[in-house]
Amino acid sequence: MKNKKLKSAVLSETVNKIVRAEELKARAEFAAKSDERELRAFFGAPVGGLSERGVIENRQKYGSNLLPSAKKNGTFARLLAAFADPFTAILFVLAAVSLFTDVIFAADGEKKYVTVIVIVTLIVLSGALRFVQETRSGNAAAKLAAMITCTATVQRNGADRSEIPVGEIVAGDTVFLSAGDMIPADMRILSAKDLFVSASALTGESAPVEKKAEPAKEYTNAVNCDCLALMGTSVVSGSGAGVVIAVGGDTVLGKTARSLSATRGKTAFDREVDSVSRLLILFMLVMVPVVFLVNGFTKGDWAGAALFAVSVAVGLTPEMLPMIVTACLAKGAVTLSGKKVIVKELNGIQNLGAADVFCTDKTGTLTQDKVVLEYHLNVNGEEDARVLRHAFLNSNYQTGLKNLMDAAVISRTRELCDAGEMDGAVFHSYVKTDEIPFDFSRRRMSVAVRDKTGKTQLITKGAVEEMLKISSYAELNGSVCPLSEEKKKFVLQKADELNAKGMRVIAVAQKNLSDKASPLSVGDEAEMVLIGYLAFLDPPKSSSAAAIASLKKMGVAVKVLTGDNEKVTACVCRKVGLDCGRILLGDDLDGMNDRALGEAAETVTVFAKLSPAQKERVIRVLRENGHTVGYMGDGINDAPAMRAADVGISVDTAADIAKEAAGIILLEKDLTVVADGVAEGRRTCANMAKYIKITASSNFGNMLSVLVAGAFLPFLPMQAVQLVVLNLIYDVSCTALPWDRVDDLYLRSPSSWNARSVRGFMFRFGPVSSLFDIATYAFLYFVFCPAVCGMPYAALSPELRPLFVGIFQAGWFIESALTQTAVIHTLRSDGLPVVKSRASLPVSLFTAAGVTVAAVLAFTPVGSGIGLSRLPVRYFGYLAAVLLLYMFLSEVAKRLYIRKYGRLL
Repeated sequence: MKNKKLKSAVLSETVNKIVRAEELKARAEFAAKSDERELRAFFGAPVGGLSERGVIENRQKYGSNLLPSAKKNGTFARLLAAFADPFTAILFVLAAVSLFTDVIFAADGEKKYVTVIVIVTLIVLSGALRFVQETRSGNAAAKLAAMITCTATVQRNGADRSEIPVGEIVAGDTVFLSAGDMIPADMRILSAKDLFVSASALTGESAPVEKKAEPAKEYTNAVNCDCLALMGTSVVSGSGAGVVIAVGGDTVLGKTARSLSATRGKTAFDREVDSVSRLLILFMLVMVPVVFLVNGFTKGDWAGAALFAVSVAVGLTPEMLPMIVTACLAKGAVTLSGKKVIVKELNGIQNLGAADVFCTDKTGTLTQDKVVLEYHLNVNGEEDARVLRHAFLNSNYQTGLKNLMDAAVISRTRELCDAGEMDGAVFHSYVKTDEIPFDFSRRRMSVAVRDKTGKTQLITKGAVEEMLKISSYAELNGSVCPLSEEKKKFVLQKADELNAKGMRVIAVAQKNLSDKASPLSVGDEAEMVLIGYLAFLDPPKSSSAAAIASLKKMGVAVKVLTGDNEKVTACVCRKVGLDCGRILLGDDLDGMNDRALGEAAETVTVFAKLSPAQKERVIRVLRENGHTVGYMGDGINDAPAMRAADVGISVDTAADIAKEAAGIILLEKDLTVVADGVAEGRRTCANMAKYIKITASSNFGNMLSVLVAGAFLPFLPMQAVQLVVLNLIYDVSCTALPWDRVDDLYLRSPSSWNARSVRGFMFRFGPVSSLFDIATYAFLYFVFCPAVCGMPYAALSPELRPLFVGIFQAGWFIESALTQTAVIHTLRSDGLPVVKSRASLPVSLFTAAGVTVAAVLAFTPVGSGIGLSRLPVRYFGYLAAVLLLYMFLSEVAKRLYIRKYGRLL
C-alpha cells in the first residue's frame, strides 16, 4: 500500500513538472512572437511600469526572482560534515577496535576505558574545532558578501528609472539595459540600440549575439531567439529595454540551476591535500601491520600487540590536518577582511598566495581614477570652447555606461558656465533624438541632438585613430574644409605628444543630419567633421609604486593589460616603477600564434590596445606556460580575463559582470591590498606546510623507534593509552601554528607541501628523532631503570617488573613529548631558533603548555591511571642533555637540507 502511494506521488510530481515545463515553453514562445501591446497586456504591465499592487500580484502569480540553489546545510548537517574526512574515519575505526579489545572482550578486572575515551576526545576535539572555525568563517563570508549586491534599472508606477536589487525583480517589470549589466531575468526585448549580449554562461559561445526588438517570426527555443535576453547573460555593448517574462526558477538558467550549483572540480590546492592524505594513510597501512607482527612474535601477546598497533595507527593519524588547514585559511580570510577584502572561497587565499604573475588593468588600478580634463583643443591645437560644447552634448545625453571622462567633461563645462566663460544655454537648449552606444570594437559612441531651431546634428567622440577613420572634413578657423593627410598627421602628432605626458586623448566630430525617420546605426558614423580633441589626465596612485615593489620582492611579475594607448600606459608604468621595454599591441597579438605569444609574454611587461578577448588570450598563454596568474580589473572589458585567471580580483564598485567574474572583491580599490593578499596567502601556505611536514617527520621517527623497541624489548615501550595521550598533547600544541610568524623568505615564493616534498622531509628528519629515542631506550633499559630498581629487568621478581616498566615508559613518554614538541621550534623556520627566528606568542604558549603537561603528568593521578610511574628528579638532567643535543643535530640536519634544497619548507 505504501509503495503504491509512493509511486503515485512520484508520478504526480513528474506529471506536474512536465506540465510546468510545457507552460513555460508556451509562455516564452508567446512572448517572442507578440508585439509590445499584447505582451504588456498579458503581464498587466503598463508602459510606465508596474504599480505597487501589480508587483505584489505578479510576485504571487509568477514567483520571486531567486534561483533554486543547493539546499544549505543546517547546523546538524554541518556538524556531521565536520567529521567527514579520512583521518576522522580512521579514528572511528580505531576507537571501535579499542572498545572491543579493551572493554567488551576484556576480563572484568582488566577493562580499560582510557584509550577509547582519549581517541573519542581526539575525534570530538578535531571535529568541533573544525565545525566552529568553518561556522565562523561562513558567517563572516555571508556578512561580507551581503555588502555586495547586484542591481537592475527598472521603471515602476510611471516614475523615473530607479535601481533595485535583482532579487526584487518580478515578471512584467520594465528593465533598462546598458553595457556591463547582467540580464536580471528572462526578458523580451522591446527596444534595442546595437544591443550585443554575451551568452557564454549558458551556451559556451564567446562571440556576443545581437538582440533585436522585432517579434520572432519563427520560434525554436529561448536560447536562440533574437528578441529574448536570458538571465545570467550579460550586455557587452549597446543599450535596450524589455519586459521580464520569467523569474527565478522559471528562467532558462533556473531550470539548470541544479547542475550549475553542482560541486566544483578539485583545485590544485585540493589535490595537494588529497595527495598528502593518501601518502600518510598509505604509510600507516604499511607500518601498523609491521608493528603488530613484530610485537606479536616477540612478546607472544597478540591481543596486546593488536591494541598497541591500534595506538600506533592513532599516533600516525594527523587528525588535526583538516582543522589546521581550515584554521589557516580562515585566519587569512579574517585578516584580509580587516583590510576590506572579501574572499568568496577560502581556497582563494591559497591561490592568491601561489600566484607568480599578476596582471592588472591600468585605469583606476595603477592610477587614481580621478580623471581631469586638461585641454579641449581644436584641430589647430588651440583651446576652443566649441570642442568642449560638442563633447558635453555627447557626454551629457548618452544613456550608456558613463565613464570618468564623461564626468570630467560635464564637470568642466559646468565650471566654465558658472564662471561666465561659456554659454549656459548648452544645458537646456537641446533634445536628444537618437544614440549609437559605445562598443569596444568601434571605440566610439554617438548622440544625435536637436536644438530649438530644429537643427539636428550627430556628435561622435572616441579614440583618435578611430575618429580619423570616419572623418572626411575638419573645422578650421570657423569653416569646414576637407581633412588633409597633413592635418591628420598633425593631429596624431599632437595626440602623441600629449600621450607621452601621460594623458588620454579622444577626438570629437559632428555632422548635420537630415530629418530621416529611420533610427541611426553605425553606418551613419561616416563623412564626419573633425572639431578637435580632448586631453585627460589620470595621475598614478601614490601607493602603486610601493605595491608593485612589494609584489616584485615576493617574486610576482607584474604585467599591465590595457585597452588604452601604449604611450599613456608606458608613461604611467614608468612612474610606478615598471620597466616597459618592448610593448605589445592588440594588432601585434593578431599576427602571433599562441606559441610565439607565450614566448613573448615571458619578457613583455606592457600589453596595450587590447580587446577583452586579447586580454583573455594573454592570461591563457601565461597559464599554459606554467604560471599561476592573478588578474585585477573593474571594467566590462576585464571580465573575460578575470574568468581566465587563476585568481580574479575586482572591486565592489565594478560593473556587475566584473564582480560576477571575480573570486576576490576589494571594498577599497588599492593595489597595496593585493600585495597584502599575496603575502597573507603565502603565510597561510607556509603555516600549513609546517604542521604537515613536522608532524609527518615526527610520526615517522616515532614509528621507527617503536619498531626497534618492539624487536629487542621484552615489554611494550609504551602502553597503547600512553601513545594516544602523547598524540593528544602534541596535536593540541600544534593548534596555534596558523597564528605563527613566517620568515620573509617564504613570502618571496609559496611553500610546497605536496606528497613528494612531504615524503622527502619525513625521511630526512624522522630518523634524527628516532636516533635519540633509541638512545633513550638504551639508557633507560640498561642504565637508569636498573639503577632505580636495583638490578636489570631479567633479574627482577615479577612484583618489581611493573615498576621497571612504569619508569621506562614514563621516561620515554616525557622524552618523546619534549623532543617532539621542541622540534617544532627548530623546523618551523630556516633561521636559528630564538636567536634569528622566534615563534609567535600563541605557538610558544601552546608548546610550553604541552611540554609542562607531559613533564608533570607522571606525578599526577592521571599519569598513574595510564601506567606512568614517578620519575626520580635526576632523570630530568639527562633529558636536558638529550634535548640540547637533539636540537643541535636537528639544526645540523636542517642546514644540510637547506643546502641541498635551497629552503626548509
